[in-house]
Amino acid sequence: MMLDNRKKRVLQAIVEEYINTAEPVSSSSIVNNYELNYSSATIRNEMSDLEKSGYLEKTHTSSGRVPSEKGYRYYVDELLKDDNISLEEIKYISDKLETKVNEIEELTKITTTTISEITHYTTLAIGPSTESLLIEEIKFVLLGPRMLMAIILTNTGMVKETIIKFDEDILEKQVETINYMFNQKLKGQPLETIDSPLEEYLINEMRYSVKVIKPIIEQIKKVISEDRQLYLEGTNRAFELPEFNSLSVAKSFVNIIDEKDLMTDILNSGFAKDINVYIGDENEKQELKDFSVITFKHKVGDKDLGTIGIIGPKRMNYSKVISVMKYINKKLKDKGI
Repeated sequence: MMLDNRKKRVLQAIVEEYINTAEPVSSSSIVNNYELNYSSATIRNEMSDLEKSGYLEKTHTSSGRVPSEKGYRYYVDELLKDDNISLEEIKYISDKLETKVNEIEELTKITTTTISEITHYTTLAIGPSTESLLIEEIKFVLLGPRMLMAIILTNTGMVKETIIKFDEDILEKQVETINYMFNQKLKGQPLETIDSPLEEYLINEMRYSVKVIKPIIEQIKKVISEDRQLYLEGTNRAFELPEFNSLSVAKSFVNIIDEKDLMTDILNSGFAKDINVYIGDENEKQELKDFSVITFKHKVGDKDLGTIGIIGPKRMNYSKVISVMKYINKKLKDKGI
């Protein structure tokens, strides 16, 4: 059924009232709290039609209605206002993101915390995929006669460090050569370029024993393939929401945040659009059927800087969350990071 303007206004009012109160919505509450200029009887009729069409549901405990997943989806796609952000919140976000950061991981952590503080939902984030990263520079520092530190700087500002131990002494002169050769071969290249052909090339070019080059390559590959850093903020805020009075919902939520692989999957799904909204059963994972997830992938040009997501009940304040995400995304792009 196509919704006419009156039905749209009534549905919008019901969704927003339910988000605000967590109580089933009656026609009288819409009449009292929203200036729709419709009679209570007219609103009751519209609510009945919206229920028949699957946009609203009736609860067993009350004569009021609550939005269905279909109702939330229509609201998000057609009715939501994405300017639901106050001047105070804009200033708070701007101040937080002005913090000088040296690494993309620091910025991701600050952003995750800021979103959670403003929206009061649990926020999770993951750094960029190493597949999309280019090597800006590799630096080797001799820490002892048989110990070397490798520092890899990527084009996004991400830094990876690792310690390499050897069975034989290494001279400072050798370290200079290693620094030169690695940077000559790898600068501007994807991280996965550190592979077997590179190992063969370096051994041939440098005339050093395999005992020096092989441990360097192996240890660098190991640190590159490590799991991306996962950030989680505001977990405790979830339990302040009435939905979490349900033991099954609370247990599901605890299981989700305990599963690192599941949270990574949440952040890796979708990306057809800048901001992706998954409501209840729209989530691929059965564990998320009681929740909504909103994610955005932060990109500047071709740089993938990772993904940030929010998880909350289906009665999430979509307007607030999406407004905050859009503003933060704009600020990050303006920052040029």
